[in-house]
Amino acid sequence: MSPLQLLAMLLIATTTPEPRERRRREEEEEEEEEEEERRKYDLVFRRGDLLEVSRTLFTHFGIYLGGDRVAHFIPDIMPVVSGDQRRVRQMVTNSRLLLGVLAKCGSVRVDSVDDFAYGSKILTNTTDQVCSRPALRGEDVARRAERLRGDVSYSLLWYNCEHFVMYCRYGTVTSFQTFQFCKTARKLLLSRRVAKATALLGACLLLYLRAVTTCSALLAALLPFLIWMAS
Repeated sequence: MSPLQLLAMLLIATTTPEPRERRRREEEEEEEEEEEERRKYDLVFRRGDLLEVSRTLFTHFGIYLGGDRVAHFIPDIMPVVSGDQRRVRQMVTNSRLLLGVLAKCGSVRVDSVDDFAYGSKILTNTTDQVCSRPALRGEDVARRAERLRGDVSYSLLWYNCEHFVMYCRYGTVTSFQTFQFCKTARKLLLSRRVAKATALLGACLLLYLRAVTTCSALLAALLPFLIWMAS
């Protein structure tokens, strides 16, 4: 082997480890930063805490699992329109969420705290003050949430993110948002004013169509009567 070849081999041997060593140090620093970020949220939240944020037109709920991870039931249209798991795992935007509500497609997934919050302020365990049942142990709450991961049919009124967290933390499938919505809708729709207006509209429609018969009159009076009795 010539002296020139020997010198080249020595130079290569001394220079190649430096980029590798640099990359290794950068990877270690990134891992340390990620670990520090996870520990930061562990100082704020406990495993099994119920987290609450304001999102779009309603309040969104999740269960903190520790290590900057939140399990939450969220509607999402992406699994319906794409099989790319990388895109599905990305943060669920408001447009994806609203379209998922319409398609009734959702899943219990685990995201980071920042992705879950979507820029909103996070409240912790506020339902403890209004729920009649005591909260389960934090570890039991988190394990329930972890077991329920996967695709689930979504219903805005009958099974939404609040139903999910209420079952995990209290063992009851209920939603205060749904109850309040139904209560408000009942006040608006099932009232004496609505019954009178429906009766007047039905009578005007029959006269306009000149279809006043005993049968049509009974049918036109049926809906106002039911609203009146339910008011």
